[in-house]
Amino acid sequence: MTERTSEPLLESAFLRQLDRLALVMRRPMAGDIQGERRSPRRGSSVEFADFRPYARGDDIRQIDWNLYARAERFYLKLFVAEEELNVHLLVDTSASMDWGTPNKLHYARQLAAAYGYIALANLDRVSVTAFGAGPGELQLPGVRGKRGAVPLFTFLQRLQPGKNGDLARACHRYIQSARTTGPLLLCSDLLDPGWKDALSALASRPFEITVMHILAPQELEPDLEGDLKLVDVESGAPVEISANLDLIRRYQAHLAAWRGEIESFCNGRGIVYVPVDTSVPVEEFVLGRMRRRGVLR
Repeated sequence: MTERTSEPLLESAFLRQLDRLALVMRRPMAGDIQGERRSPRRGSSVEFADFRPYARGDDIRQIDWNLYARAERFYLKLFVAEEELNVHLLVDTSASMDWGTPNKLHYARQLAAAYGYIALANLDRVSVTAFGAGPGELQLPGVRGKRGAVPLFTFLQRLQPGKNGDLARACHRYIQSARTTGPLLLCSDLLDPGWKDALSALASRPFEITVMHILAPQELEPDLEGDLKLVDVESGAPVEISANLDLIRRYQAHLAAWRGEIESFCNGRGIVYVPVDTSVPVEEFVLGRMRRRGVLR
């Protein structure tokens, strides 16, 4: 079952670290209204919006030297001068995600919260769609700025697991209904026979897609022994096995081949593929792995 939702998704100390990060864009993208980020279309407004701490790689011309003289730290001035991004968060809430220790769905909530918060801190617009909880999808319309963090976190925290998922159908519906493109983060275990169709559908529109392939340590290193009856949490179909060292090794070989196939499929379509092990603390994963993979800077 999913972990308790009364606790905050992200600790306040971690949020302060996220304030120093930004989404990495591989190409300029146009937004709807004026915002802080680079765009193919030129902005004309010079309205001051906010400050944020300087991060390595930022344009030093935007440093506020008066603030540095007082605080002895580098801060960038953010202006509503170019166009905002529309950031799309897709969270798989099908039954297979409600499994593992640490729980996969809870980890997906945290990853979406961290990625969304970074976008909001940089004045981008964030929307969330959760699929797998019923015949339709649950949606949070676009929120913007740090004030949007509260509704974002509240929406994610309240997400509950569903039953049978249909990843391909959900992604096809999404590309048909999404009015804008932009960075898209998909958080899923991809335990769906239609995962290729789903990713192909998303790649058919000019989103900048990052796939967080979330698996629990019990899936990566199963600790099973003896005669067992396994039951699919979505279909209810039972499978009887005799778990021994040879079976575990063959399982791990198939798992590695499957993950390699997904990565190759993503690479061929300009999708960033990031494998996730929920045993890694989310703070360590975001600040380390996601930055090394070029998702954040």
